[in-house]
Amino acid sequence: MKKNLLLSVLFLSTYSVLSQSDIVSIKTFEKGNTLVVNGNSFMINGMNWDMIPIGKDAVNTNFWNKSDELIKAGLELEMSLLKQMNVNAIRHYSDIPSKWVQYIFENYGIYTMLNHSFGRYGITINGVWEPITDYSDHNTQKVLLLEIETVVNKYKNTPGLLLYLLGNENNYGLFWSGAETEDFPEEESKKKAVGEKYGRPMYKLMNLAAKKIKELDPNHPVAICNGDDLFIDIVAEECRDIDIFGVNSYRGASFTNLFKTVKETLNKPLLFTEFGADAYNSINSKEDQRSQANYLLENWKEIYENAAGMGKYENTIGGFTFQFSDGWWKYDFDHRKNVSKHDTVATWANGGYSVDLEEGENNMNEEWFGICAKGPTYNNGLYKLYPRAAYYVLQQIHQFNPFQKIANTNLLHSYFNGINLKDAIIRGKENERILANLTKEKDSLIIESSEKRTSSMLHITFDDDSKAFNFISFGGASFKIINNHKLPKNDTSTLKVGEITNSGYNWEGSYIDLKNPIHLENGNTITLTAYSRKPLSLLLKLEKTNNKTISTECNVLHTGNGWEELKYTFSSSNKYNRLVIFIDGPGTTSGSFYIDDITQSNSKNSTKKLSAIKNE
Repeated sequence: MKKNLLLSVLFLSTYSVLSQSDIVSIKTFEKGNTLVVNGNSFMINGMNWDMIPIGKDAVNTNFWNKSDELIKAGLELEMSLLKQMNVNAIRHYSDIPSKWVQYIFENYGIYTMLNHSFGRYGITINGVWEPITDYSDHNTQKVLLLEIETVVNKYKNTPGLLLYLLGNENNYGLFWSGAETEDFPEEESKKKAVGEKYGRPMYKLMNLAAKKIKELDPNHPVAICNGDDLFIDIVAEECRDIDIFGVNSYRGASFTNLFKTVKETLNKPLLFTEFGADAYNSINSKEDQRSQANYLLENWKEIYENAAGMGKYENTIGGFTFQFSDGWWKYDFDHRKNVSKHDTVATWANGGYSVDLEEGENNMNEEWFGICAKGPTYNNGLYKLYPRAAYYVLQQIHQFNPFQKIANTNLLHSYFNGINLKDAIIRGKENERILANLTKEKDSLIIESSEKRTSSMLHITFDDDSKAFNFISFGGASFKIINNHKLPKNDTSTLKVGEITNSGYNWEGSYIDLKNPIHLENGNTITLTAYSRKPLSLLLKLEKTNNKTISTECNVLHTGNGWEELKYTFSSSNKYNRLVIFIDGPGTTSGSFYIDDITQSNSKNSTKKLSAIKNE
């Protein structure tokens, strides 16, 4: 009985420790500023992390909407690697469900810095999407503060929550509206004018948000994410209530005078929310693991040198390396293109990265910042990572504890001098070789499969070639290809869909003559994705243009619930070169309807409804 009672007490005690949220604060000591977690000094050895497979982007990956089993499998692939390299925190946006923040912490010992974008990429006001956020607007302020309140109430008691982060270099967003990095205007007067007109209202609002967060949750500090030290003088005047000054800083191997500037202007803890180097050399057009590893080694050495007690500016509390794996979706993201291509286009120039700098040329490759390369996507949407040299260097770096009693700059320099860069490069290059061989094998299979499909199987999506897939209408109907952004989200074509408009006549329709005939013996099923808010029938008819008496047709009911995938199974085994679509053929229904992703397959394939079916 006593044994059972003791076990119960131990279980409840353990559960209580695991399930309680942490008390995180900033402490100012004689030796500088320190982040303290549950009474212990905490150096953030962090990583910018996401879960986006090749072929997806930050908008449509929907990782957190998958099954719990698949999410756990994905987290095991990534978090186990992070844990092995001694990472103790990740940076993630506030779309991560709180239960997974807790799961990551309890299973891998990794905290989460929760990031609210704070209107960085636009905002919805009164049902209207505004791509550029006006922080001086009263309605904008109201919406953002309400969003912040909702986030805090949702996460404040979550075990594993480390701190809140507002924005993502939103001061840079005052100069451009897109997500891709661009160059700044050279004139200081223009920069200052932007800072006063647009930056000051933004920083005022960030300060109000920080006060609101601390009112609702006094146990977790608040940081803002600034683009380097741009407008730091305004931050000093308007953001007195933030706890931490976070920066995305890309200055090359050294952060130069950044520690000094923050100390003298703000005197607040400095957190590197982003920094790093890409693993691609723009001059010789090759992967360059050595340079990436060297840059990160020098960056982290400076961060540790400026931690509390190390004798320099003693104001940094750590950083989040950018980033864990390559982002294949980043180049031309605003147009949602090339998500399955590892682009090598450098989009901006940075003199701090002199290894591949040429005068008048860009040298920063957005899609190559991963310390791990990304492997091919499995059928379940997951993938394997292949660590680069930087991974193995960081694994060694993060074993150093700047808060140990014997820590000083001499010990730090001795430790960093002993980091085995040569071995890290050998291991990283071996992973590069393995991935290259795997990719070659996969590419050859894809090319072979694609050639077979092109010659014998029908597949129409309006993003592919809108001119080639233009339908001809008759009987009163009309057809055109439109952008998809005004419609509820469609999981097939991202950018364009076909719009069929009925006038209300019997047997009005649209057809397309195909260069390559449909061979039904290769697959007797055709699926068509259609959008309608009215229940009606969609008839698909296949004809021979030189002999219209030879035809076959199939009729399927659309339930009127938005996007649905309709499955047509034909009994014929002939070849046809005309495809005709009738929406409510014998009826008189009028209005606009939308189609996409017309695909021939085998009848064994299953029918499904798209996940966006309930979106209004």
